[in-house]
Order: sequence, then C-alpha cells, then structure tokens
Amino acid sequence: MNRKSLTLAICSITFIGCGNYASAVDSTSSQESVKTSSIVGDWSGVLDVGIAKVTLVLHIQQNLDGALSATVDTLEQKVNGTLIDLVTFDDRSLRFEIKAAFAKFEGLLIKNESEISGQWTQAGQSFPLAFERGIKSVEAPNRPQEPKLPLPYTEEHISYNNPEADVTLSGTLTLPPSKGPFPVVLLIAGSGPIDRDETVFGHKPFLVLADYLTRQGIAVLRFDKRGCGKSTGNYDQATSQDFSDDVLAGIAYIKSRKELNLNQIGLVGHSEGGIIAPIVAAKSKDVAFIVLMAGTGVTGEKILYEQGALVQRALGETEDTINQCRKFQEQMFTIVKKESDPQIAAEQLQEISKNYLATLPVTQEKVTLESLKTARVNTKWFRYFLTYDPIISLKQVRVPVLALNGELDLQVSSKQNLPVISQALEESGNRDFTIIELPRLNHFFQTCETGSIAEYEKIEETISPLTLNLITEWVLARTAPII
Repeated sequence: MNRKSLTLAICSITFIGCGNYASAVDSTSSQESVKTSSIVGDWSGVLDVGIAKVTLVLHIQQNLDGALSATVDTLEQKVNGTLIDLVTFDDRSLRFEIKAAFAKFEGLLIKNESEISGQWTQAGQSFPLAFERGIKSVEAPNRPQEPKLPLPYTEEHISYNNPEADVTLSGTLTLPPSKGPFPVVLLIAGSGPIDRDETVFGHKPFLVLADYLTRQGIAVLRFDKRGCGKSTGNYDQATSQDFSDDVLAGIAYIKSRKELNLNQIGLVGHSEGGIIAPIVAAKSKDVAFIVLMAGTGVTGEKILYEQGALVQRALGETEDTINQCRKFQEQMFTIVKKESDPQIAAEQLQEISKNYLATLPVTQEKVTLESLKTARVNTKWFRYFLTYDPIISLKQVRVPVLALNGELDLQVSSKQNLPVISQALEESGNRDFTIIELPRLNHFFQTCETGSIAEYEKIEETISPLTLNLITEWVLARTAPII
C-alpha cells in the first residue's frame, strides 16, 4: 500500500493510503435475496492498519421491529460493547458506521454466508477487512513490566474538581508502604483523549512509571484527561492551556493530602505533557521540579514539519513526496493561523485540498478527502498547539528540570528540541537542569531498532529500565530524605 503522511499532532499521525475494495463474491451471491436473519450473530475479523493489527468482534442482533443493531469489541484494547450507530443489510451488502470513531464498514456476505468481505474506512484511511462467523479470542500481548497483584503499596481511586471549567478529574493515587509524608509526582499525558495509564498501542506507560516510582518511595498521581475515562468535561473544546488548569487542580488535590510532602511536588510530562508541565511550573509556586519526557522546545508548527519528514523517510517515501506534503502542510497551517472563524477556515482548507488532491492518483483521492475532513486541524486545540512557543514558559521555570528524549524519536526529534530547551533554561538563569538524549529509544522510551511507529506495539518493553531508573534517581536526589 502506498502511503503519504500528514502529521497533525504529536502523538497522532494520519496516514493517507489507498486500498482495493474487496468485491469478490462467490457463486451463491448473484441476485438471490438473502434473509436479514442470515447476518445476525457474532463475527470476528483482524484489521491490519500497517502499524498495528486489531481483532474486532462484531455482535449483530435483530430487534423486535425487524431493524438491526450491533456492538463491536476491540480485543487488544480490551474495549467491549462499543455501540454501532447505523447498521443496514440489503442484498448481501452489510454497512455500518461508528460515528465517534469516524469509522465505516461496507462488505458483502459471501462463501455460503460464512464470511463478510469488505472495506474498513476510518479517518480517511481505508483497509480490507473480512469477518468470519464466531467469536475469536486473542492472547494478551506480553507486557512484563505491568504490575501484578498483590501490590506492595496503596492504590486509591480518587477524583477532584477543576471549578474554573466545571470539570471533575478522576485518577489514581499510589502511596509507598512506609510512613510519609512522601515526595509526589503528577503525571501529564501526551496529546489525544488519553486515560490515566496513557494507554496506547497495547501499552500502559504511566501505569508502569507510577508502579516503579512508588516502589522507590515516591507517591504518584495520574488522571484521565477531561472527557476521557471517568473524567467529565469536553476534550474536543480544550487546549493545552486548559489542560494546564486541570493539572493545577491536581496540585490543589495533592495539597489536601497529609501523606504527601507539599514542598516536594513534581510534574512528569510526556510529549504534549512536556509542554504543559513548564506552563504549570511557571504559574505555580507549589511545583518543586519537572521532568520532560519528549517535551518540545519549538512551536507545534516546527514540530510537525520535522515529524512529517522523519516519519515519511522511515516509511520509505521519496524526498519529492516529502516536499510535496510539506508544501501542503504549510498551506494548511497558514490558513489555520490567519483565520480564526472555523467555518471560513473550513472553506479555505477545502479549496486548497482540491489542488492537493489533483496531484494524487485517482485511487487516493477519496480516502485523502475523508482524512482531511476528519483531521483535527481546524480546532481550538490545534490552533493553540501550532503557534504556542514553549520557550515562553521554559524561560520562567526556576525549579530543577530533567529533559529526556529518545535518540530515535521520530515524533519529537531530540536534535530539534533538546538544544533549544537547554538554551532557554540557561538563558533564564536556571541553575539545575539536566538534558539527556537516550540512545536507541523511541517516542515512548522503548528500546527499539528504527523508532518507527510500527514498532511500538510489537515491542514488549513499555519503558526502558534505563529511563525508569534515571527519572527515579534524579527525583530522589532532589527530594529531601524523610526522617
């Protein structure tokens, strides 16, 4: 499958590809009418999107009024019962839509009604998908670093409010078994609607990090982003600035806990979280130190240009293709920066998209157009991310800073960002900052071969032991011993 990529967020890359619609039909599928009941039941299929394979189990029912309803389970992600909004079956053709996921499926009932062969389309990407009768099961991926019960520390499920936004954040607080008060860190996740464990590609980085730190005597608070998991609020209407207010609410909660040392509150931010942590540290005198894991030192616009080139080279694209995508990105970003009215911006984006589509093979036009429609370019979050300069906050940070990047991080380049972060902290007069590029690590600090996104799920390691130990020792060195 040929691919062109438009990189539209730190942790979210949109691949524009092409695929052939699965139209093979067996001899029983001519013009013969098929009863609706023939599609009812359980069906399983494996969706291969290139960077990951996902097993989907489709449950189709016929209601009393004769209409169909359905749910789908995503086995690797342990998400069950996702409601399907629209389901139709006519003349062997099954169609359904999941609006929340921007996903659609169209397929034909073939092979004596034992298979549904068709095409899955999501956020502009199109992939072949065949469902077979029955319920498949999958072995859970091996994630040896995830903690096993019983835990040698206390784990509490808590919630707290951000009154400014009328949002309730839900999270988990882990407390070491010894007597406090303990130093504490608040974990800040990367971009996207992320839960408290920062679950992505079958990994739970924040679960592993929280477990490791807590075992070493450091309390940890991690939380579902607003509108995600058990937290309330609207994720789609928030910017990094809004998310920083949610972190401040977390600090206020920490200050209500007598087990925690209020002079030793730190922030650990990954990716977008590495943008948010300095914003909060510049605002709050309660922050004693910050750790930036793949944090940025330049604007989102510069991040995305570099990210796009690195990811496309890893996919084997030519420099001509990379340059072509860069020019299109520049056109899009110019519109988003200049036009604050979403409706006007949408019209202008549609116009330049037509010109870009004209440069693509006909087979790519449809999926590319769908991708542009569903991308989050024309949003409050993206406008803020595109133009915000992290240097503004970094130059106001006086507390100790540890900035880490993986050598093979293709999403937030260490070579682009670490020198800028270092220079900003030095110019600000910060007397305690450590900048480290970690060899052979990717964006999620996994030991890897190339840094390619396709490796994330396949690697068993969630976070390299080197990273875990480095963060822990650095934090402990800057928190006074408990006597």
